[in-house]
Amino acid sequence: MIILYFADIFGRPGRKAVQACIGDLRATYTPDFIIGNVENLAGGRGVNRRTLEELNEMGFSAYTSGNHIWDNKEVYQLLGPDSKLIRPANWSSPEGEPCPGRGMTIVHRGNLRLAIINVMGRVFMDAQDCPFHAVDRLLKEVPPSTPVLVDMHADATSEKYAMGWHLAGKVSAVVGSHSHVQTADERILPGGTAYITDVGMTGAFDSVIGLKPEGVIKKFITKRPHPTQAAKENPGVSCVVIKLNSRGHAESIERLRFTVKIDDLAQGGDLE
Repeated sequence: MIILYFADIFGRPGRKAVQACIGDLRATYTPDFIIGNVENLAGGRGVNRRTLEELNEMGFSAYTSGNHIWDNKEVYQLLGPDSKLIRPANWSSPEGEPCPGRGMTIVHRGNLRLAIINVMGRVFMDAQDCPFHAVDRLLKEVPPSTPVLVDMHADATSEKYAMGWHLAGKVSAVVGSHSHVQTADERILPGGTAYITDVGMTGAFDSVIGLKPEGVIKKFITKRPHPTQAAKENPGVSCVVIKLNSRGHAESIERLRFTVKIDDLAQGGDLE
């Protein structure tokens, strides 16, 4: 089984970057499943139906998310029981006010199937339920012999590493998202679990994690609110290709990061 995973696809530059390279990636790696983290898909502010449909047309199998999942009100219509979109499984869900959506999905292609779990870290982020307990609970629901990919959406590298080691030998892959900065630590953990701390952002590389630098710099210098805008310069792709053997153990994880040429982004317009 071959899995192609894109983390943090940011706005129209990210979607167009995927569109520009998906044909070549398919031809080179022949992925069985294509997965994307889409919490920044609609202009960096959550996901809506139109932007999700763009990725559906490109053949994506499923979508993970993170702390920005609720930024666009349309998401409540997109988290149905048959949706390809999942949200962090450890999002607080108090009695009487259950959290919409689900934190795991199982996708099929022919005789192949893959379980995908999404959890969110708690260090430097809003407090949620324990992601380690959430993963352990969901793993009990996965059918036997089904490979599992876990998207650990977290800020602290230590927390991501801890999740990787917690799941070493229990799942096929643990891929990190949220930081938007690709790390160079891809490896196979003991027991055949592919791991990388952060896959990085797909979107405008000449930016501060997807936003034009000027407004972000002013916020850092003044410590006061300043308007920010989505960037479009130097679009590129960050992704990983994970190869599993017949037992669901990872044989390799390849990290990719490259720029693409997109003519229509230079013409301005809405970057959502």
